Amino acid sequence: MSIATIDRAPLSPVSPALAPAAAPARRLQAVPAGTEARGFALYVGLDEFKALDSGTDLGHVVEQLKSLLAQLVPTAETYAAVALAPAGAGGRDVEVVRLALQDPAALAKHRQVSAEPETKVRTGVVIDISRKRVALDGETAALTYKEFELLQYLVLREGRTIDRAEIISSLWSVSDDEIPNERTIDVHVRRLRAKLGDYEDIVRTVRGIGYRFDRHADVAIRQATTPSPDFF
Repeated sequence: MSIATIDRAPLSPVSPALAPAAAPARRLQAVPAGTEARGFALYVGLDEFKALDSGTDLGHVVEQLKSLLAQLVPTAETYAAVALAPAGAGGRDVEVVRLALQDPAALAKHRQVSAEPETKVRTGVVIDISRKRVALDGETAALTYKEFELLQYLVLREGRTIDRAEIISSLWSVSDDEIPNERTIDVHVRRLRAKLGDYEDIVRTVRGIGYRFDRHADVAIRQATTPSPDFF
């Protein structure tokens, strides 16, 4: 892992709506005796795809944060570093960032984990549609029937963004005891992602539209030879 600096055009002012109201002064807690705070590091876990889903990019996010700081404290000095990692590297974005930027606490934790005996082999995700089963690193994921249906619906339409209204009309019927609205569909997706663990990003949010299944190199799909329903 490595870092890259950002050097862009002069910053544009942040919208007044983004600037927070003045807050009362707060003292940092647990500062060791004989030391003083000279700044801070803010680790942001955000990859380029998530930024694009939100209609922005990493460079613009950095510019806006630096511009906001310039409004809050005009004399503050800033330096932005973007953490780089190998394509497809696993783990939570913010933890990857902390390691790449040599955060002492993250490095200590990484060394501790590396020193421990390897107990789990990462074998990826197997989505077995014929058996209604999902395996994560060889272990069966405890998905409910409806959670598997939701994942299967996205998988069979790989690469297409599915809006919430279509998910509701396709997976729930008038005879069901409880039919979700578009907002509660987000809750169902969050629960599904939580059970997918380290592989939660195979279900990607497309901001303002819905959800899409993104196949990764470590995802295998087992099914009969029936093509995607979208071809009919």
